[in-house]
Amino acid sequence: MASTRLTADARTQALAALEASVSPSAELDVLVIGGGVTGAGIALDAVTRGLSTAVVEAQDWAQGTSSRSSKLVHGGLRYLQMLDFELVHEALTERDLLLRDLAPHLVRPVPFLYPLEHRVWERAYVGAGIAMYDVLATLTPGRRPMPFHRHLSKNQMEAKFPDLAHDAAVGAVQYWDASVDDARLVATLIRTAASYGAHAASRTQVVDLTQGATGAVNGAVVVDLETGKEITVRARSVINATGVWTEDTEALAGSEGGLRVLASKGVHLVVPRERIRGHAGLILQTEKSVLFVIPWSRYWIIGTTDTPWNLDPTHPVATSADIDYVLDHANAVLAHPLTREDIIGTYAGLRPLLQPGTKAGTSSAKVSREHTVASPTPGLTVIAGGKLTTYRVMAKDAVDFAIGQRSAALPSITHQIPLTGAVGLRAVQRQARTWGKRFGWTPPMLDHLLHRYGANLAEIVELCDADPTLAQPLEHAPAYLRAEAHYAVSHEGALHLEDVLAHRTRLVYEIADRGTAAAEEVASVVAPLLDWDASDAEREVRAWQERIEAERHAEEAPDDEAAEQARLTTPDVAAMQPLRS
Repeated sequence: MASTRLTADARTQALAALEASVSPSAELDVLVIGGGVTGAGIALDAVTRGLSTAVVEAQDWAQGTSSRSSKLVHGGLRYLQMLDFELVHEALTERDLLLRDLAPHLVRPVPFLYPLEHRVWERAYVGAGIAMYDVLATLTPGRRPMPFHRHLSKNQMEAKFPDLAHDAAVGAVQYWDASVDDARLVATLIRTAASYGAHAASRTQVVDLTQGATGAVNGAVVVDLETGKEITVRARSVINATGVWTEDTEALAGSEGGLRVLASKGVHLVVPRERIRGHAGLILQTEKSVLFVIPWSRYWIIGTTDTPWNLDPTHPVATSADIDYVLDHANAVLAHPLTREDIIGTYAGLRPLLQPGTKAGTSSAKVSREHTVASPTPGLTVIAGGKLTTYRVMAKDAVDFAIGQRSAALPSITHQIPLTGAVGLRAVQRQARTWGKRFGWTPPMLDHLLHRYGANLAEIVELCDADPTLAQPLEHAPAYLRAEAHYAVSHEGALHLEDVLAHRTRLVYEIADRGTAAAEEVASVVAPLLDWDASDAEREVRAWQERIEAERHAEEAPDDEAAEQARLTTPDVAAMQPLRS
């Protein structure tokens, strides 16, 4: 394995490899378009098969849907209502593989309560469904990492969740799923792929697809959005994993075939953990979707909505109506209703919902009820649908489809590839106590660090040994160390201040001011690493402040159109270019 460090220099080297690919001897086997969880998983799958691989993302890693999910790794209880046992078993297998082997530092078990409104028939009905959920989990290979479900009386339920309204339920069923920092999972996948030799370049936009004399796609034209430089890339297979941008990317090949994707907006609210007394999450059925109240880090995440989105997919935002909807449904079961003043952050993501009716002329293979792989044009593979939990299966299916018969000789092995930070985790967990004493880190801080970095906490310690000031918490965001801002750039590929505040940390919705007070200190830490002068740092801080102001105005807007206009009043730090076709 190569170094797992993603840096600005590593990105420059990746761009050089893309530029060199026009030479027949340096042509890539696989070019992956899209740096969300699916694209990151595809890059890891392809490179660990021994294929020369590159992955590009137009913005920051996980900047789209993959940083705006419900943060759950789960089997999908709702699919049991559809009697889709195979799909649930697949998702539970992936959940347990992540928990047990691939990313035990990132993915953690979380208990959930399913409140019951009827004493007899509902307990029997829901209990049978959750029992089947447990049976399907038990059938997954390897040691079972989760406890079995339990039926709770009303008193037991209230002990588990004191702030559940007294008349909201007569009891509950407790079951287990898992949570994850979605953006951190993506960054970890990209780092792991890079450690096996994948070329990874963020802020690198595909603006066109190239085709040979036969019409087959043989590469792409990309633009380095940091410099404006245009690069032609050659690859034997191009895989489109761009989520809600799927159809836009397909259109670059000029084909009428392809997959159809509908964007659906999901909004989440973030409130402090102390605002709701509870020791488990809640899952509630609403008239439109499922509402989760999820314990996550030092907060509760409450959501989600499910509404069509027909505007530009780049900047979905929560509207005033969205916030009211989530608050109203949460308050229907909470003993102490939440107000807008309790909300410290919001975020909105777009689910790429696969639509039926693949266009004529498309060679496709329906590999799951949740996702589909297709080839609208020779040389181009497209994958759409799916969910975060099953990213590894999606990646395997996409690479299998792209390389065809070669997959028999080069099967996927990602079920055996722990992500960076997983190897050596037990040893580092024991060493962490000594490090905590050395730097004065509290037990909650150590838990925070181990959960985020796993065995890579040793790299954080190296930074702090070299510069003890990095071991100190950020003045205006004391849940994070100064070293974490440094590490975001020196090891995790952050290129801009917003990359640090929105994706490497989650200050964008973890504190009430959304990181604006911490922005200057963070900029001072990362400026030397990114060769910023004082004016560069000032520009990055100002851009962050303007973004937050625009998002706050958007949250006051009555509908999506008005909210989008409010959000677009501030430009992006690396604006995307128009597509060529």
